[in-house]
Amino acid sequence: MKEWEIQQKRRDNEEQATAGRAMILGLPYLDTRSFEENLPLIEGLIDVAQMHRDFIIPLHKGDGEEHYQFMVTSQTPRSLLQKMRQEYTDEGEKVDFFLISGSAYKVFMLRYDPPVETKYDDIKIAGEGDSETIASVSQILSTVSTEKVFDFLIDQADKLGASDIHIENMRNEIRIRMRVDGLLHPVADIDKDRYRIFMGELSSRANVSMAAKKAQSGHMQKEIMRDGVRHLLNIRVETIPTMYGQDAVLRLFNFDETLLNLDLLGLSHDERAEINEVISHPRGLVLMVGPTGSGKSTTLYSMINALNTTDRKIITLEDPIEYGITGVSQIPVNTNDGGSFAEELRSVLRLDPDVVMVGEIRDADTAKTAIQASITGHLVLSSFHANSTAAAFSRMIDLIGVNPIFSSSIRLVVAQRLVRKLSSSKKERPATEAEAKYIRKVLGDKDYGFDLDNIVLYDPVVTEEDPFGYSGRTVIMEQLVVSDDIQAFIRGDVEDIDTKKIEKTAKANGMLTLEQKGVLAALKGETTLEEVSRVI
Repeated sequence: MKEWEIQQKRRDNEEQATAGRAMILGLPYLDTRSFEENLPLIEGLIDVAQMHRDFIIPLHKGDGEEHYQFMVTSQTPRSLLQKMRQEYTDEGEKVDFFLISGSAYKVFMLRYDPPVETKYDDIKIAGEGDSETIASVSQILSTVSTEKVFDFLIDQADKLGASDIHIENMRNEIRIRMRVDGLLHPVADIDKDRYRIFMGELSSRANVSMAAKKAQSGHMQKEIMRDGVRHLLNIRVETIPTMYGQDAVLRLFNFDETLLNLDLLGLSHDERAEINEVISHPRGLVLMVGPTGSGKSTTLYSMINALNTTDRKIITLEDPIEYGITGVSQIPVNTNDGGSFAEELRSVLRLDPDVVMVGEIRDADTAKTAIQASITGHLVLSSFHANSTAAAFSRMIDLIGVNPIFSSSIRLVVAQRLVRKLSSSKKERPATEAEAKYIRKVLGDKDYGFDLDNIVLYDPVVTEEDPFGYSGRTVIMEQLVVSDDIQAFIRGDVEDIDTKKIEKTAKANGMLTLEQKGVLAALKGETTLEEVSRVI
């Protein structure tokens, strides 16, 4: 159940309880939800101090008939009601009281006595060894009010473009780190007494327990207003008990369908053409491979968006659902509670989909079901954990054995990584002898349009705007279109199936490896060899 649905359910229950309480007290009940945000405020009838003290709100100020109305709660003193009835009757006026819920009272009081808006300094990411910035941010977080600190942290992470927030319990403090452009950066060390604030918010919002003895998964959403534009963050929450308490990781997903577009992935013309050709077919299996955080889901969703037309039935199976896509039937699969991708896949195939996306192939049953679906008139997209496209075949064969049906179903395997992009302040320099030797070895004899006798590379330049010399990330993608030569390995026609042999065959057919694509990106000035080495 989504957070707003949980809140709505709680409010419904509270209003029902208030209605029952009104009958006991002999007061008419009033449900204010339809007007509590826009009812005109009545000034001068009761001062704000009394509203706080006696839990009473003016509803209607006397007109020609001198008829006054007030909203009260179960905490309003009964003696006050008797006193006010007597005073208004003595003056020849009429007064009525209506019982409202505690939540309704709080909404009205926020309008009559809005809190002073406190502006906090933005969080900055500390560089290596920069203890002053960490101390400064720690101080900022310690001054943020209890009810706002959690929202402030999420808002700041979104502003920094962070993909993850890590809340980690140390012996004497809580460490906050954020992953920006693929690298974890220390943000703050805060007092242990804030632990219960963070975990209390996580418990109520993401439906996880502070007392759990095993790992948990949760989900929450938060609306962010940035420069006058509102967007929705989907947040996946993972917690695990440690020596000093529950550690938590919050993964942030920007809920914006317009960003799920193949044109935004930086694909070359040939790469895009290969993907378009494969996914335009009505059947077959497409696998995205790579480690966690390599952008597999974004690429899969972008393919789904490209296929999302009114003449196609598209169903996804996800654990959990990371992005909502209009026009696509998305089904959550909770594998932690015994759910199975294979079982759900067999069920949805009865709904006659044209395209099915399986969040991840994790076991032989799911693999075999996906393969079977892909040869019976369905296009199946899925992710799979492997280091490279060639390694994906070896891993799949280890999982399901040599399978002739797999050889005829698999059409495309894509391996990808995300590398940090150099910012515009980068500077060029000649490659060292060792770098030039490495580049020539990786690229071989093929002409890629670069002068390999006078190789130019680029270094990051640290500026105030880009404290690390990088800004954003770009996709490095290895695409293996399955040819007859590759099918021979999968069918078992070639003895001693070996990842290197499969890769060599694919390269002979024109495939560029992740390493080659990374080196070419460095030569173009998009990134550095150090970044390629770190990621690939």
